[in-house]
Amino acid sequence: MNRYIGLSFLSKKMKALTSAIALFCLFISFGTLAQTNQTILVMGDSLSAEYGLVRGSGWVKLLEEQLQKQSSPWNVFNASISGETSSGGLSRLPKLLEQKKPGIVFLELGANDALRGLSIQESSKNLRKMIQMSKQAGAKVLLFGMQIPPNYGQEYTREFKDLYAKLAAQEKVQLLPFFLSGVASDISLFQADRIHPNEKAQTILFKNVWGAMTPYQTMLKGS
Repeated sequence: MNRYIGLSFLSKKMKALTSAIALFCLFISFGTLAQTNQTILVMGDSLSAEYGLVRGSGWVKLLEEQLQKQSSPWNVFNASISGETSSGGLSRLPKLLEQKKPGIVFLELGANDALRGLSIQESSKNLRKMIQMSKQAGAKVLLFGMQIPPNYGQEYTREFKDLYAKLAAQEKVQLLPFFLSGVASDISLFQADRIHPNEKAQTILFKNVWGAMTPYQTMLKGS
């Protein structure tokens, strides 16, 4: 009799455990489905915020138009702010991840860190945290590599350039080696301040980004 009661008790426990596991799996399934949207979140500075440009002429707008041409279900949310630093981006990212639940995050930050003399270590730490937050939220990450003029010092210039490749390799995310490739060396592609790319440069910047998005093309077709 005691043995029967014991087996009955174990049977009930097993059924309860099985039900709990099933509910947990169902919860995880729904959580995964609701985890991300078909949204590309752009976290950038003035280079992505259309500084000095006619509204709607920047590379982000060109990306939106390309997605529309391909009948892609994906949309772009541009959260870029002129003057933004990696620290500012880090402070804003959690709320944006929660609100937008992006499937892809573009990180185009760091140039203003250098202009303000922030240490390489601090920039790297902030960008790493942003990458990790994005990944934990279920998003793919495309890191935009940046470079600065040699007048900042040979060592600092080299370390700043290298920090993007190191981060991308360590965190296993996609890297656009140099966002301003094809633009930086052509003065005719800059505004009068010789810092911000002009409207003619936006097509080149878009092509740089689009080329780096090759691993996402199947994903962007959606369904």
